[in-house]
Amino acid sequence: MAISLTKGQKVSLTKEKPGLSEIFVGLGWDEVQQNSGFLGSLFGKKQDIDCDASVYLLKGGKLKSEDDMVFFNNLKHKSGAVTHHGDNLTGGGDGDDEQISISLQKVPAEYDRIVIAVNIYKASERKQHFGLVQNAFIRVVDKSTNTEICRYNLTDDYSGKTGAIFGEVYREGGEWKFGAVGEGIQASYISDIAKRYS
Repeated sequence: MAISLTKGQKVSLTKEKPGLSEIFVGLGWDEVQQNSGFLGSLFGKKQDIDCDASVYLLKGGKLKSEDDMVFFNNLKHKSGAVTHHGDNLTGGGDGDDEQISISLQKVPAEYDRIVIAVNIYKASERKQHFGLVQNAFIRVVDKSTNTEICRYNLTDDYSGKTGAIFGEVYREGGEWKFGAVGEGIQASYISDIAKRYS
């Protein structure tokens, strides 16, 4: 049974699943249903909220190169260790909206932390924020058995925030661990998140 995490909690993935070599991280969210009412029917359908998942491979806690960002325009890390499986433009549908595969054995030794974040694309222009998103979660799955190891449901109120650091996979004392972060941030673009770690 998957471990349910709360904000700030950490779990050792390799202790939970000895011999773990490959995981995928699933991210999901839904749009808050807004009443269309008279004005909604008058002015047409509201814009979909395009949330973009992105991954940052850090060396000593820092992003050293743009090549170490994996996102919709760079779907695979140069090491082959991290693969982004494509962009969901609306957050529609059940289950994972976006998935990222991480081959733990392929992660070069100089990388100690893999940060997973989500931002709303063009949030300022579209006047959108994370308060319009609900049921957001991040989960870690053992790819070889398709078994969910842990899940973190983001429960904070992120109104006014345009992005969030969902969680991080990191190496510590020879083990791979996962930390539930759930920190709301201002980030309309991937580059805004990158600046936090540079």
